[in-house]
Amino acid sequence: MAASTPVGITKGPGETPHEFTFISRDTHHILRTGEYVWYALDDGPAARTVLGRIVERRAVRQYPDSFLAEPEVPPATVAALVGFDDSNNDLFELTVAIMGYYDTAMSTFVNPWIPPLSGRPIYLADDTLLAQVLSKKTVGTVGSAHIGDLLTRDPGAVPIVVDVKEMVSTHLAIIASTGSGKSYLAGVLIEELMRPYNRAAVLIIDPHGEYNTLETLPNHAAFAAAPGGRTASGGELGPYRAAARVFLHDQVKVRLNTLELSDLRTLLPDMTEKQHNLLTQGFRLMKDRKHTAPWSASDLVKAIKDSAGGEDGTRDDSGTVGALEWKIQSRFGDNEMVFSATQHLDLHELFQPGQCTILQINEIDDRDQQVIVATILRRLYKARMDTDRGKTHPGDEYHLPYPVFVLVEEAHHFAPANAQVLSTTILKQVLAEGRKFGLGIGLISQRPGKLDPDVLSQCQTQCIMRIVNEVDQKTVATAIEGVGHELLRNLPALSKGQVIIAGSAVNTPVLCRVRTRLTPHGGESHNAPARWQEHFAADSLADRARDAAIMSRKDNTGPRIFR
Repeated sequence: MAASTPVGITKGPGETPHEFTFISRDTHHILRTGEYVWYALDDGPAARTVLGRIVERRAVRQYPDSFLAEPEVPPATVAALVGFDDSNNDLFELTVAIMGYYDTAMSTFVNPWIPPLSGRPIYLADDTLLAQVLSKKTVGTVGSAHIGDLLTRDPGAVPIVVDVKEMVSTHLAIIASTGSGKSYLAGVLIEELMRPYNRAAVLIIDPHGEYNTLETLPNHAAFAAAPGGRTASGGELGPYRAAARVFLHDQVKVRLNTLELSDLRTLLPDMTEKQHNLLTQGFRLMKDRKHTAPWSASDLVKAIKDSAGGEDGTRDDSGTVGALEWKIQSRFGDNEMVFSATQHLDLHELFQPGQCTILQINEIDDRDQQVIVATILRRLYKARMDTDRGKTHPGDEYHLPYPVFVLVEEAHHFAPANAQVLSTTILKQVLAEGRKFGLGIGLISQRPGKLDPDVLSQCQTQCIMRIVNEVDQKTVATAIEGVGHELLRNLPALSKGQVIIAGSAVNTPVLCRVRTRLTPHGGESHNAPARWQEHFAADSLADRARDAAIMSRKDNTGPRIFR
């Protein structure tokens, strides 16, 4: 339908000052909830196009109830028998939330603060208009991330593109129930960050091993570019091919001298008050001795003994010192897999522009995972802050002269509500202050009700997918600003791969259909029936029969099996 053809007529104001209603027959069945319409505002030298989103649809004229009493008889047949003219029976009242007119100079919507007068024509917004005003960027431009397309239009008709600068600097939250497609959406975002028009430095904290398929990035032509083009400062762009690095759990190392006293207390649970005091005194003494130099578990034990009064400790504390020594050596001794006196993950290994790094920590203890994330974020925050303030030089361990983005899966594990863990504190600091130093955070969670509300509220770009749990819905509505309640009412009805995108990275909240990934998805559920069927494949049956015959000759004491 052409934009110049009205789809309805204004009835009057809605229940709030920012709503109005209009009447339409909707003969083409296009005015669904979430669709965009506009009216002309004639209060200036040129008419302005005021955009609005349909938030409610209600039939105001329909068949009488008596026409619907017999399911076997179509209502039209009943209408014809009694002489009822049903040719124009359907009539709808639609409520529209006013978004405003788009001010290109300010790059934002301006609310006119007055609804249209009764009798004004209402038009359906065309695809070209929506593509221009809903997203801050266009597909393929520097700083753009093409997430998908507008859900209420045909696939590909209205691309939805988020502003990477805003998303990274003001932080991101992806919230969805299990199976809604949150890790798939995260994969799409990472793909966009690794495109030649972004070339980002990205680290993914992957507690479940879902993102290793991104190691195929370098093999795809979409993540490579020939020399050409200019940087923002006018320099010439060289060739590009995205890089991907996967660190498995046995490659994740944390050097002991990056730990703080609070980390040690977390990693050495069930200490007595005396042990806490001895650990505090010994840790401070050792830090005075070593400063920033590496130290070992033996160095810490020696400092504890010295601070307690000699090699064997004082008479009262000797038993406590011995118990604390055993705890420290057991936790940080030579057989420790994660914590090392000399090795750790260098920041320059984790972060390079054009490199996606996946830290797979799925086989590491939960408490250790929290300490790993806390130490990495602390080091990263210090590196970006010191580099920006000119306190480091090329070649220094903490010299990191470019912005970075860290995506944290299962964020409720690293910043739980109603519980204080090590990673919560540093996450709050980075979310509050990281913007100044080019440190962006993305949080992914399937249970926002279990995520610290202060952490969630500081993410100013939100991608919200299907959420059924009522507690989680209320958490999202309370913690996240900028998403209209009329959109949040759609959360239980969203299908897999559909997302509400809101916040600073888009001009207005939008319903988006997530695009198809270019790299394989690593978070698919197992097909249990298919695997069960394979168990009874001819080859498998023959192998198991042979194994069973061998075992029966070795041991006849097993359980009886009836087939």
